[in-house]
Amino acid sequence: MTTILITGATAGVMAGKRRKFDAEFREGAVRIVAETGKPIAQVAKDLGINDRTLASWVSRAHRASGAGAASEIGELARL
Repeated sequence: MTTILITGATAGVMAGKRRKFDAEFREGAVRIVAETGKPIAQVAKDLGINDRTLASWVSRAHRASGAGAASEIGELARL
């Protein structure tokens, strides 16, 4: 089993402000989804981020890599 340490989320967010996540955090979060097979919603909850945010990162990563099988697109749409 691979352990992935995620760092880089901006702490101390005030209400109404958007949090910024560095590229390393986003890539690590997407990697967790890909490598563990956990649902996006569960990984997002574990990381304390919005599931739609993570779903958009995963979708963007799939488009960038040329991936995006129908089953993956269906899973993203379901979430």
